[in-house]
Amino acid sequence: MRRLGAHQWCYFVSISKQPPRCTHGFSFFSFSSKIVPEQLLLIDAILESLRNSENWDTLSNKYSSIDFSDSLVKKILLRFKQPETAKRALSFFHWSANTRNLRHGTSSYAVAIHILVRARLLVDARALIESSLLNSDSDSDLLDSLLSTYDVSCSTPLVFDLLVQGYAKLRLLESGFDVFHRLCDRGFSLSVITLNTLLHFAAKSSRIDLVWRIYELATDKRIYPNETTIQIMISALCKEGKLKEVVALLDRIHGKRSSPPLIVNTSLVFRVLESNRIEEGMSLLKRLLQKNMVIDTIGYSLVVLARTKQGDLESARKVFDEMLQRGFDANAFVYTAFIKAYTEKGDIEEAERLIAEMENSGIDPYEETFDSVIVGCARCGREEESLKYCEMMVTRGLLPSCSAFNEMVKRLSKIENVRRANEILTKSVDKGFTPDEQTYTHLIQGFAKGKCIDIALKLFYEMEYRKISPGFEVFRSLIMGLWCCGKVEAAEKYLRIMKHRFILKPKRKTG
Repeated sequence: MRRLGAHQWCYFVSISKQPPRCTHGFSFFSFSSKIVPEQLLLIDAILESLRNSENWDTLSNKYSSIDFSDSLVKKILLRFKQPETAKRALSFFHWSANTRNLRHGTSSYAVAIHILVRARLLVDARALIESSLLNSDSDSDLLDSLLSTYDVSCSTPLVFDLLVQGYAKLRLLESGFDVFHRLCDRGFSLSVITLNTLLHFAAKSSRIDLVWRIYELATDKRIYPNETTIQIMISALCKEGKLKEVVALLDRIHGKRSSPPLIVNTSLVFRVLESNRIEEGMSLLKRLLQKNMVIDTIGYSLVVLARTKQGDLESARKVFDEMLQRGFDANAFVYTAFIKAYTEKGDIEEAERLIAEMENSGIDPYEETFDSVIVGCARCGREEESLKYCEMMVTRGLLPSCSAFNEMVKRLSKIENVRRANEILTKSVDKGFTPDEQTYTHLIQGFAKGKCIDIALKLFYEMEYRKISPGFEVFRSLIMGLWCCGKVEAAEKYLRIMKHRFILKPKRKTG
């Protein structure tokens, strides 16, 4: 084949893109737009050379003076878009990149990837996807190019599965999740294999927060899990130390050991509700119930939780009554949801009535039940009742949460109640309770105000023994307490210790 004259190549450079049009919701450039005769002649010549399987040196000699613009590359690639000619498209793509030292644009990559995926040359397609992602200036460049060339390349949705999998394997996890989200929003139904790949690499990278965001989105978009998905999610629960907690929650609702899928799906809805995203949680629960991925008892219980979180106790009660009418038993989880809601409203009498109703029905309150009423009573100034419930739960072998215990101690005004709290602490520590800085701070403040400075000092040394650093409030309480008791030298000693440790008064937060 004779080489064309140099004057004929000037028509093949700087080819401008045609205005985009839209088909099936995707905009793309019309590559079948007008081609000048000289350009058509060039494209035909290159195609003929590729059909004849000419080697790269021959191709380079023939077309050494051609400026292969991105537009020209795409036009040539699209002439090989049929599966039987896909390997020629790949050969041209690599030749133009390596021999001509051409840096392909994302549109050329996109067309080549579409052609390879359609021909099921998936190893080559994955290689081009990873190469493009590593060299792209923007996280969304390749996705935009794949979308804009989707129809003209006669592609298949598999290309987008491979794209998301490519992001995952390169550990571009946030970008991969964003692309996954965009594709789902555009109506593409990505495969469970793609979901599992994204989940696997997120879990492997210890991005447990992202694991749950991915699983939530998949559930919302009706991409349902398989056995591998559930295994990944159970592993994620173990990694964040939440598996035992979720299993205990399910035991309280229906008293049986639950299957792994039920554990995962209940955990998903529960954590969405706990983050106060009530509408999203209810939408997810509805989808899961429709697919029998959550049982009715759990469904009712979670709806009650959602309504109590919204403060709509009347609606919550109607759901609870319907639950009972349909033959489901009341459970500790539902009672606790109501008790927590009433204590937050300050209606301690109703909360106490529900606790009595629970126990009369043979349902045992658990840690969160007691925590709620302990905090509720303390905040309403009913410190004796708060202490009573705290003593009751410790006697039953349960331990208060550190936050609930601290809230109670912080609000104690009588020295005899501070003593009771200290006794509860001693019993609780023996059973595994772990106090924190706030626990000791509140107790030391209480004893110092009550002029029981010896007990305050004992708690100070216990605090240091546990390697909990005393803060400004502890030292201030000790110094003021010692001063009020006439122990001036001891007060000065602790003042020197405080200065030596550079413990300063914390600045007040403004705004």
